[in-house]
Amino acid sequence: MASKKPAAAKSLNLAPVLDLNEATALHGKLMSLRGSDLMIDASGVERVGAQCVQVLMAAKKNWDEDKLTFKFSKVSDTFSKTMQLIGINIEPLLA
Repeated sequence: MASKKPAAAKSLNLAPVLDLNEATALHGKLMSLRGSDLMIDASGVERVGAQCVQVLMAAKKNWDEDKLTFKFSKVSDTFSKTMQLIGINIEPLLA
């Protein structure tokens, strides 16, 4: 019986502005990548809104439930500081 190969890791570059207008698009992008390990590049993020943080954290929960990797390969200072201000420790999510 052939074993199922795990899907190859995918990557996602976040938009510079993660605001309410971007939340729906971000959700769609994340759901299209579900089923694969995911590396997120947040190095170009200049502004982060709570709605996109909610989308990212919900996606993290989904990936955990699927027993797949959900990590940030790079984060901007702005992204890191905003997450900290909101109360999310990004350190365990860094690759």
